[in-house]
Amino acid sequence: MTILIFALVALAVCALLVLVHRWLWIRLVRDTTAPGRLPRRIGTALTIALPLLSVAALTTGRAGAPFWLQQTVAWPGYLWLAVLLYLTLTMLVAEPIRALLLRRLAHRDPSGAEVDAPRPVEVPTAGASSAATVTAEQPTAAEQSAAAEVQSAAAEVQSGTGGGLTRRRFVARTVGGAAAAVALGTVGAGTRGVLRGPRVKRVQVPLAKLPRAAHGFRIAVVSDVHLGPVLGRAHTQRIVDTVNRTQPDLIAIVGDLVDGSVPDLGHAAEPLRRLAARHGSYFVTGNHEYFSGAQQWIDHVRELGLTPLENARRELAHFDLAGVNDIQGEREGKGPDFGAALGDRDRARAAVLLAHQPVVIHDAVRHGVDLQLSGHTHGGQLWPGNYLAELANPTVAGLERYGDTQLYVSRGAGAWGPPVRVGAPSDITVVELASFQA
Repeated sequence: MTILIFALVALAVCALLVLVHRWLWIRLVRDTTAPGRLPRRIGTALTIALPLLSVAALTTGRAGAPFWLQQTVAWPGYLWLAVLLYLTLTMLVAEPIRALLLRRLAHRDPSGAEVDAPRPVEVPTAGASSAATVTAEQPTAAEQSAAAEVQSAAAEVQSGTGGGLTRRRFVARTVGGAAAAVALGTVGAGTRGVLRGPRVKRVQVPLAKLPRAAHGFRIAVVSDVHLGPVLGRAHTQRIVDTVNRTQPDLIAIVGDLVDGSVPDLGHAAEPLRRLAARHGSYFVTGNHEYFSGAQQWIDHVRELGLTPLENARRELAHFDLAGVNDIQGEREGKGPDFGAALGDRDRARAAVLLAHQPVVIHDAVRHGVDLQLSGHTHGGQLWPGNYLAELANPTVAGLERYGDTQLYVSRGAGAWGPPVRVGAPSDITVVELASFQA
């Protein structure tokens, strides 16, 4: 039954994508170009090739394709997905404008030229006096020639054989060009933001049980780096440099570090070895680690100097630091175990929990956690994705309170799929713990 539902959903999504691409082809290719000409051929070819590259980008990694092939299709395939989103949205907004402009041409012929009605002319009638005249609907030779030209232009437009710039085609190019410019500009700015690297965000979180000696303790929260065929070693180095500049007391990487295997991405993760914090660097799994083999990455980050918290706890000097596996691990029998991580601790001490997904906040509340640090949502990554993220997560980004437990959700330091962020800039958050006794 589950497989059938998945197949039906996949079929519906594919059908929707086909319809959207067909509509965009009509508006941006057919309506703006002449048939048989090179621009239309190029536009048609791109309409077929780009979605195929997107499918390849989404599937080659899971299919175990060579990493060089994943990298080849990833950039154009993923970027097209982002462009497709904003091109569709802008074209939907532009559609009423297009309809209004075309309506103003409704009293014109299909070529867009004004059609003048034949003018009455006075001609003498046979057998009548020279002064007697009648009105006849007889056009002049010049008017007949103009009407023939209008009819010819209309036939070209209706048959699609005309290569000239008709008013209808001009409207289509103007509206389509404006929509494409907005979409490409939005994606370009969003891509630049990701490649520039995450910005530092600082948040102070007061904890009732935190002793005065720990007031001002700084935790650098890094989530959702998503090293893969698009974001590689250079992106890791930017993150490491940014984290180290904040001089944190502790570093917490809360899942979705990678999208791929250690053989493919071990080199990209190597800069993590240079992370520096007085109380160490810690790591918990995210759902994407399980897509590529979580255990290999748990072992590898340990070699890089990070401490994995697999449903485990560390008793630091002034508070407990715990971590749980991601929910995705339940499929392998290695899901989150709050009892193992928090069950036998001294609840008089403050507890900070590292958990990739915000949805486990209610388990954290039941186990007396003071602060949960999470990621996973990307803050929506691509507007209006934040509204969808709100449906699946209690908090999409920022700090919120649930009973006696506070939850902080980072937007993440990288991007999944398209290396683009719109309305949800990437961040590395420095959480400064504050004591009520200070």
